[in-house]
Amino acid sequence: MLFKKHLAVAALLGCGAQFACADTIQLKDAAVTGKILAEKADSLVVDVGYTVLQIPRNAVTGVTKSSAAAVSTAPAPAAAGQFYAATTKTSAARDVSSLVKQIGEAVVQVKTAGGLGSGFFLNEDGYLITNFHVIEGETEISIEVYHQKNGQLSRETYKQVKIIAINKFHDLALLHIEDKNAPKFMPITLGSADALNVGEGVFAIGSPLGLERTVTQGIVSTKNRQMEGNLFLQTSTQINPGNSGGPLFNLAGEVVGVTNMKITFGEGLGFAIPVELVKSFLDHRDAFAYSTDNPNNPFRYLEPPSRTRQKAPEAK
Repeated sequence: MLFKKHLAVAALLGCGAQFACADTIQLKDAAVTGKILAEKADSLVVDVGYTVLQIPRNAVTGVTKSSAAAVSTAPAPAAAGQFYAATTKTSAARDVSSLVKQIGEAVVQVKTAGGLGSGFFLNEDGYLITNFHVIEGETEISIEVYHQKNGQLSRETYKQVKIIAINKFHDLALLHIEDKNAPKFMPITLGSADALNVGEGVFAIGSPLGLERTVTQGIVSTKNRQMEGNLFLQTSTQINPGNSGGPLFNLAGEVVGVTNMKITFGEGLGFAIPVELVKSFLDHRDAFAYSTDNPNNPFRYLEPPSRTRQKAPEAK
């Protein structure tokens, strides 16, 4: 599946404007109490009564909302009723070899009649993320998963795949495996692209040119490369057609981006959608629900052409 450039739109994380009680934002060396007015991809907007503060995401270590417990900052599986697991604070770095053994099973190959791409599981119920352009215009989708059994990898193909939500402007798609008797799947924790530093190590797992479970490693070249008015993570990690939709990890094994394109006439010039946009897409997935009546739907059904009719001879 060829990499394509897609428009990205700045996204806001949904948050109600009114709160019965104050929220507490825990910073690295202090805490702020007030009403969260907006949760942006790179900051929180907080009303503290006498003024409004805009707090950078990379300064936030946790949030305690009036109606919920503090946001966990440690990687953990999605809790019951939670759609995906996420953290805002990077965990300790580990070697890539051990991480690949631990989380490699969560990375899948997405196959269509027109090509292939990559993806990764969000939860054990078979919901996964890939690029929109991987499944664009396709009616038959299959997912290849590599299960670990007794220390060995066993490839399984699942063909009952449903499109749940799509956002072609951010080049994201949410799929669900609905095969009967499908097992529980291994999910991956979503990390924070905001917490990355330029020069920090990252790695990708995917299926470049159909070579499944290929691991490549590099660094973050820049966190906010602007292309056609949109911001991407730029990385020296080698990505190629087939990597599309796969995860870009930090060295804690957390997803920090979704690989989606590269500069074709250069090497080491890959790009990924920041994970903050992925979280926003998932948090608002009902608004992007796949439907033939949805304006964001990739399919446009037109009336079939009518059969050619012979004109009746004109009266003389």
